[in-house]
Amino acid sequence: MEIRAIDTPLLDWAGDALALGLFEDAVELTGELAELDGKFAGAIAELTADTEFKAKEGSTAVTRVGGGSAVRKVILVGLGKPEGLKIDNWRKAAAVVARLAKKERCKTVGISLPAWNNDPAATAQALAEGIQLALFQDNRFKSEPEDKPPTVERVDLLGLGSQDDAVTRASQIASGVILARELVAAPANAVTPVTMAETAQAIASEYGLAVEILEREDCEKLGMGAFLGVAQASELPPKFIHLTYKPDGTPKRKLAIIGKGLTFDSGGLNIKGAGSGIETMKMDMGGAAATLGAAKAIAQLKPDVEVHFISAATENMISGRAMHPGDILKASNGKTIEVNNTDAEGRLTLADALVFAEKLGVDAIVDLATLTGACIVALGDEIAGLFTPHDDLANEIQAAAQTAGEKFWRLPMEEKYFEGLKSGIADMKNTGPRAGGSITAALFLKQFVKETPWVHLDVAGPVWTDKENGYNNPGATGFGVRTLVNWVLTS
Repeated sequence: MEIRAIDTPLLDWAGDALALGLFEDAVELTGELAELDGKFAGAIAELTADTEFKAKEGSTAVTRVGGGSAVRKVILVGLGKPEGLKIDNWRKAAAVVARLAKKERCKTVGISLPAWNNDPAATAQALAEGIQLALFQDNRFKSEPEDKPPTVERVDLLGLGSQDDAVTRASQIASGVILARELVAAPANAVTPVTMAETAQAIASEYGLAVEILEREDCEKLGMGAFLGVAQASELPPKFIHLTYKPDGTPKRKLAIIGKGLTFDSGGLNIKGAGSGIETMKMDMGGAAATLGAAKAIAQLKPDVEVHFISAATENMISGRAMHPGDILKASNGKTIEVNNTDAEGRLTLADALVFAEKLGVDAIVDLATLTGACIVALGDEIAGLFTPHDDLANEIQAAAQTAGEKFWRLPMEEKYFEGLKSGIADMKNTGPRAGGSITAALFLKQFVKETPWVHLDVAGPVWTDKENGYNNPGATGFGVRTLVNWVLTS
């Protein structure tokens, strides 16, 4: 599919479908729209009247234009009330148009929306992102793909000429989101710690990043007892992934992004029972998928920031070698952990990854993890939790997320709750009481970062959706990639 930013006037554009964006309760046709309606023999006015179109957010109406017109169909899309609209509204509007155009069997589509905040570059990027993310279909594991032709072949963003760079940027970011979606959606027999490492190596090879894959023996030498404790039951080898992007010249900042990489989580000896969602635990590497997706995008965007992408990838399985409840593990910073629940394994892998990242001398660390069901209970399926003792870094992430249209809510790190993690025989336990479970998980991770500003993002809810939602189709969402990219670009 080709996306073009062009300045062809509405009256001169030709193609299968022309989409027009209107604000709520402002559907009266004036100026160029009135001229266009005249050219279409009143088809637009008739459409608004017949459907009682009010332009509520996400609403659509479509009609065929007769009389041998150069435009076959007209699509109206509602933007909602103009007050307080965010750039994500434009992204979602483009997604709605793209899906409807596909349903209407339109190969060439023109989209005309007012520029958001008088910013044509941001508008073009948002529209291009929404189109590509909405039209992406993952048919890798179907013998008969559902996504059959005809498909949308070209989309013209009208009135946004000279914004080719913004469209290119959108495609680069979308490629990272799509990679993350594909990794999360693939079953555990297709995406393993080995294939995660191979994906990192492929990104490095294609885009010129440095890559280091630490094997089990390497991790043993570094004292990564927490990570290796989780990995010891699996027949597949663990892979500690470290990708590095370095700009030309002196970087403005050095950052680390860590993703939880459990390619399957059985729960270990505290096995997940029936009805626990064990069949969905291929998603437990959603943080690592976002990390690799961000690496792919950032490698193409080439910001003047050095970024380290890290994941301790493994399975959490059951065998005669499995760690037991009650075992004591020693992390690479020397802290000891009593494992009172083998199903709280992600934080164990992150512990050693955090220690590794801080030793790189970075200026800030962000980790993403599908860490706790407690965060889903607190915030639902669409909002991720944000934990940090560093206000400035929290503000950076929240600003990046707002531009991306990804929702985060900052939750408290109540230090008193760490008392629930105290152990009589080790430095700490890996889980505390049920109450405040996402908070105690964040407090556990905090023990493995000494001084570097750090943010923990619990993305357990938003990495997957069961139904179409904005520019996300049912399945993996690629959540977190665009926030991470925005954060790096603005650092």
